[in-house]
Parts: sequence; C-alpha cells; structure tokens
Amino acid sequence: MDSNISLDCAEGVATIALNNPAKLNAVNAAMWRGLSAAIRRVADDPSIRCVILRGAGDEAFAAGGDIEEFLTVRATVDDALHYHEELVAGALEAVRNCAVPTVAAIRGACIGGGLEIAGCCDIRIAGESSRFGAPINRLGFSMYPGEMAGLLALVGPAVVLEILLEGRILNAREALQKGLLSRVVDDGKVFDEAAACAARICAGAPLVARWHKQWVKRLMGGSPLSAAEKRQAFDFLATDDYREGLDAFLNKRTPRFTGR
Repeated sequence: MDSNISLDCAEGVATIALNNPAKLNAVNAAMWRGLSAAIRRVADDPSIRCVILRGAGDEAFAAGGDIEEFLTVRATVDDALHYHEELVAGALEAVRNCAVPTVAAIRGACIGGGLEIAGCCDIRIAGESSRFGAPINRLGFSMYPGEMAGLLALVGPAVVLEILLEGRILNAREALQKGLLSRVVDDGKVFDEAAACAARICAGAPLVARWHKQWVKRLMGGSPLSAAEKRQAFDFLATDDYREGLDAFLNKRTPRFTGR
C-alpha cells in the first residue's frame, strides 16, 4: 500500500485517509493504486462493517489529481489511457463496487479527482466551508468519460455540465442542493458525524447492508428482476442475523448481529 494512503481499523470501521497534505491531498499515481489496494483489503475483511474515506488534516479531502506529475504519467495518449483506465478507474470502481458501506467525510477542498472519489461513496458528509468543483477547463484538459460517468449517475447531465462548463467552485450548501452531498454539518463536527453514521451502519445486520447495496446497483441497471432474483431477495430468511433481529425485537433487547 502507498505510504500516502493510511488505513486504520477499529470496532468494525475502516478509516482510509488520502495523505498528501503538502499538496492538499492531491492524488498521485501511487495513491490511486494505494486506494484500490486499501479498498480491496477492507472489502474482503468480514470484520469490517463500514468504511470512512477522508483526507488527512482539515484543509482538504483531495484537491484533485497531482497536476505536477501529469507531464510524466500522461505524456502520451497511451500513458494517459493507462493512467485513467487502469489507475484512476481501478480506484473509483473499487470504491463504487465495495460491498461494505462507504462514507466520505469531507473537510475543505473536494475538487476534481477528490470529487470523483467522494461521488463513488454511498454517503457524503461535508463541513460548511468545504468546496466542490472541477475547474479543469482552465487547465486545458477534459474530464475522462469513464470518470464523468460516475458523476452523471449521481447528479445527472445538467449539474455535471454546469460544473464542467463554468469551472465554478460550489460551496457546501449549493453542493447539497444539487445532490452532490448527503448532509452538511459544522466543520468541527464532520469527522464526529461520519463516525456516528458509521456506528449506525454497524448497528445493523452487516449482510443486510451488503444486500441493500447489491440491490440498489442491480435495480439501477434497468432490466426487470428475474424469478430467480426475486427469490434471492429472501436469502435473509436463512440467516442467523434474521432470527436474531426478530428475537431481539420481540424481546425488546438490542440485537447482536454476527454477519451469519
């Protein structure tokens, strides 16, 4: 794992931090690889029930990609295709397809690649002074279509075109209104709220969380459910957690879910 990606696990919650504070956590090629590796590691760990993604420090979630390395890692079309199709897409797909619920905790700048990462998370919690956008029109390059697709699925073409054509930086309240965020809290409460969100997720049955993510993704595909899929929707009937949840409810006690 890249040294600029940190991973800490405690009480069922994995916290992954983009750690490049000298550049406002701008994501370089090694960090894209490290993010993919960290997500795969926690997704395969049955003890993890939620993932929090954040930037190191309080100044930025991530202020985009590391522009200084573009002259080397994206010097040719083949280099650029490798960078975006392998490194960036690999990380974004890992976040988007993570079976475990993901929460983005956003302080400060969430720009370009940072916005793409946050947009792949299930829940996005931001501070009042955080800011969002992708002003790459001023740098003379366009957003790669594969990365644009994630934002399109999140907020639709009107908002994506507004962000990209104007290159304007949005404040947190405007980002919330446009659907880029789940909620906005005081700056000093962002990480506490993300932890509280993760605790609420962890209190639920972990298999159910994974199924909810699975079914949302499947239903967004558009085609009708098959008869087999409709039966699969009741796989929970055979789980220990289902029996535990019902027993806890009927006996007015807190359930103790094991993920089985």
